[in-house]
Amino acid sequence: MLKRISKRGYILIGLALLIILGAFFYFINIASVTPSVSKTKGVQLTQSSAGDYQTVIKDGHYLTSAARGITATSLNNSLDVQDFETSLLNLSKSHFKTGRYIFQEGQYLDADTVNGLLARQTDSNATGLNPKDNGKTDSSRNPIYVQTLTEQDFMTKSGNNLQLAGMVVGVAMNSQDAYQKEQYGATYYQTISDKDRIAYGQKIAPKLIKTIREQQGVGKNIPIVLAMYDTASQDSLAPGSFYAEATSKSGTDIGSWSDINEKSIVLPKESDDTSSLGSDENTGFNNFKTDISNFFPNIAGATASAKFTNNKLSSMNVTVTTQFYSPTEIEAFSNYVATSAMKFLPSSAPVQIKIQTANEIQALLVRKADDKSYTITKLDQ
Repeated sequence: MLKRISKRGYILIGLALLIILGAFFYFINIASVTPSVSKTKGVQLTQSSAGDYQTVIKDGHYLTSAARGITATSLNNSLDVQDFETSLLNLSKSHFKTGRYIFQEGQYLDADTVNGLLARQTDSNATGLNPKDNGKTDSSRNPIYVQTLTEQDFMTKSGNNLQLAGMVVGVAMNSQDAYQKEQYGATYYQTISDKDRIAYGQKIAPKLIKTIREQQGVGKNIPIVLAMYDTASQDSLAPGSFYAEATSKSGTDIGSWSDINEKSIVLPKESDDTSSLGSDENTGFNNFKTDISNFFPNIAGATASAKFTNNKLSSMNVTVTTQFYSPTEIEAFSNYVATSAMKFLPSSAPVQIKIQTANEIQALLVRKADDKSYTITKLDQ
């Protein structure tokens, strides 16, 4: 007997599709796949556009990370999933130039190693980056500080082979830890202060570097960049952001920490938000929202998450929630949104626009920085 899918089920399916599509466009953004460019013992390199890395395909398949997607607990905010990796790749470009290095998904930290790192310290797991459970179930408990981590490898060609030249490891730190006092019980949230989060991240950094260097093929003198990410709270409409980085040039030594000036804000801004950050983008977004609302009156809402790096817009993700009744309405509205976005939304940074109903995503519009038009993917057909 067929079981009717609930409204919540449709929403979960829609979120899953969004994450898959986000990963798809992420891959398209980092490389234009033409797997016959360069062959080295079964390893192929993709072509890349200006400002993007060549990537690695092995035996006809994109080389993925065995440890991708592993987290200490369920992510509090689904917006962090895509932002964490795409922002890390942008940060990596300041350390490993796209014209000189080849990007490879992390191949040195396997799933068992990452699971051990993200677990709590115990007598049987000395590598755990999270503190021992002190048995408390109130604000005095030891929280889960380290939520997830992602490895990115940067390779150079040596004859017919690729060799590791450097690594960037993103470490997502919790600003809020969700936990239960008993199995299947209510969920509680423990806030982690900026001071405690920053101090704990610096404390565990040498231990993490030691584990990375112990992996076969990494070596003692490969430069390893650690980039620390502050995850968003559960109810935030914007993702988290990277806040600090340091480089280990050899052994377990960590160089001095440098602040990363990155911040995400929600558009339209609240009326009491008097900060200058995003003022121009806010004006443009409000004009965009008014324009598409006048074209199609069934819009329930439109919001955007805008990320700024060094006070300059680096990306924007827009969500338009509405209701359609026919494929022709979806077609007309998607095309109009693309035209309006070119007129009112920034052109200097990549923009993604998701058009959805309460239950499903119906269209995805994507434009890279300085592109002359949006790529429209309709998901209803």
